[in-house]
Amino acid sequence: MEMLAYLIPISLLLGGLGLAAFFWALRSRQYDDPEGDSQRILTGDWDDHPRP
Repeated sequence: MEMLAYLIPISLLLGGLGLAAFFWALRSRQYDDPEGDSQRILTGDWDDHPRP
């Protein structure tokens, strides 16, 4: 039972670090790709068959 006294704060810390990393990625515009989708639809690189 005393192990929970260590595991709960560690899990909260790791969850907080993950959440902070996610918000940092949002603020630094890591997910923005305004031109990517419009250019990707025009290329023939992606098709229904996987490459051998």
